[in-house]
Amino acid sequence: MSGRPNPAALPMRREPYRSGPLAWCLILGGTCLALFLFQKVLWLVVPFVFGLLIYYPLFPLQQRLVLGGMTRDASAALVSGGAFLVALGLALLSFPWIASRFGNWQDSGTRYIDGGLRLLVDTLSWLEERVPLAAQAGLSVQLTEQLSSLGDTLASRYLADVALAAATWLPSLILAPCLAFFFLRDGWRFKKFLGRAVPNAFFERTLYLLDQIDQTARMYFQGLLKLTALDAICLALGLWVIGVSAPLALGLITAVLAWVPYIGSILGCLLVVLVAATDYPGNASVAYSAVVLFLFVRLLDDFVFMPLTIGRSLRMHPLLTVLMIFVGGAVAGVAGLMLVLPLLGVAMVLGETVGEVFTDPRLRARHAFACRLREQQAMHDLKT
Repeated sequence: MSGRPNPAALPMRREPYRSGPLAWCLILGGTCLALFLFQKVLWLVVPFVFGLLIYYPLFPLQQRLVLGGMTRDASAALVSGGAFLVALGLALLSFPWIASRFGNWQDSGTRYIDGGLRLLVDTLSWLEERVPLAAQAGLSVQLTEQLSSLGDTLASRYLADVALAAATWLPSLILAPCLAFFFLRDGWRFKKFLGRAVPNAFFERTLYLLDQIDQTARMYFQGLLKLTALDAICLALGLWVIGVSAPLALGLITAVLAWVPYIGSILGCLLVVLVAATDYPGNASVAYSAVVLFLFVRLLDDFVFMPLTIGRSLRMHPLLTVLMIFVGGAVAGVAGLMLVLPLLGVAMVLGETVGEVFTDPRLRARHAFACRLREQQAMHDLKT
């Protein structure tokens, strides 16, 4: 009798699965297709994203209550109700300040636009004093003549559209807290519903897939909130040192606008410059200092804060991240810029897990064997 082991009796060793070119083509194509479809139902996608932003910070609190013996339904109601009361209290406390500062939003908008235009005139005048070619153009004189009517024109044309768009989106955004509550209460039921639809041979992989998708989304949104807090604190401290009014509110608004890559950062910088130019109409150095501060915080964001927060969750190559941001903007506009990274993260998990399942011969053999057993069991009493 030979002492050599039987090769058929040995467990099969497989190399770890690595996504190939075909898998990555499917991942990138699926991400672009999802962005295109989401653009068509943006009224539902936006509150869904904000619902996830509310859900993931509240989920650890609910888990503590569940581990303490409370039911999932009761813990979801308690956590959601507490978060709603805190948000309502903060809104009531900040309402007098908002009403006093922006009681007449169109007049306030006109004032800030006029401050920005004056800063532009002062900058052009400074250039004309030092550059002969700029002096021959005489742009500062032309802009000064049109300054009185230009601010009113811009305010009446664009601020009204912005206010109308915000009022249109308000009912849809109210849906976000409701979605967050149902995520807390019924999220586990949805996972169980998906698990029942999967063949038993792939059940373990399905659980792993659901866990990885949930972990990827949780780390992304929690990282996004941490990044927003860091940006808001740095900007608020810098604006406070410079002397710009309402530094905390400006820092928070600018950090939230940065959720939309590139476009949001440009709008945030423009907002800070307009406020600084209006607060100090005769001192352009404050506005320029605000621009330098904003650029410094953006560099910190890209090279320090981003790798420590969002970069850890998605584990993407920087070149792929930049390219997909441009692709997302081309496919779905501003919404694509915001959604492309979390969608790509989820698509990567899906593609790698599905690829690992389809390239695993043992899982396919288990599924085929289970199908044959069910077929034999169904035909057992039909045999003569």
